[in-house]
Amino acid sequence: MTTVKTPADEAEARAIQDELRDRVVLDETGPLPGRGLVAGVDVAYDDERDLVAAAAVVLDAATLEPVGEATAVGHVSFPYVPGLLAFRELPTVLAALDALTVVPDLVVCDGYGLAHPRRFGLACHLGVVTGLPSMGVAKNPFTFSYGEPGARRGDSSPLLAPDGAVVGRALRTRDGVKPVYVSVGHRVSLDNACAHALALSPAYRIPETTRRADSLCRRALREAS
Repeated sequence: MTTVKTPADEAEARAIQDELRDRVVLDETGPLPGRGLVAGVDVAYDDERDLVAAAAVVLDAATLEPVGEATAVGHVSFPYVPGLLAFRELPTVLAALDALTVVPDLVVCDGYGLAHPRRFGLACHLGVVTGLPSMGVAKNPFTFSYGEPGARRGDSSPLLAPDGAVVGRALRTRDGVKPVYVSVGHRVSLDNACAHALALSPAYRIPETTRRADSLCRRALREAS
């Protein structure tokens, strides 16, 4: 079972990020879009009960048919701190991934990878601790800027950090619809991550992996006793 240490405080969390960030692999292309197994992970919170539910849904990349799913529910073990969200989510996400009966070739997070103030979002953290290729597809650009991409599906523009560094892309997955924000996590290139995002989004703005994981984790949270 893959486990992560819960830091005692913000300082320890940032030190862990600093250590693990050096292990992110950025020189691999990653699995080919439309092939193999792709997992989506997402979480839902119940603040009144201090619970977090995570879901992992695995799709056949060629057909987008589900081949496996799992959920996990746990208590939130770290406070909300901007830039340190992975420490709240990762233990339960890893429990859901460990409960799968199939091993994915790629994990798609509903969130960020390098597009993170400390260049180490959930997709990076998850990729490093599991060793799996990983990427983030977010619904909003967080603190980053971008020029509006073209209106057609597949059009994109660089997602820029305040220092001008390219940390991802704003990617149009549907004609005339608001883009999503793709960033590398671990062991996958940005070009390939964008190709995966398009392949996983044939009908909706958000990838099917995320759509299905979102529905499943919300159901798991409702059913948690």
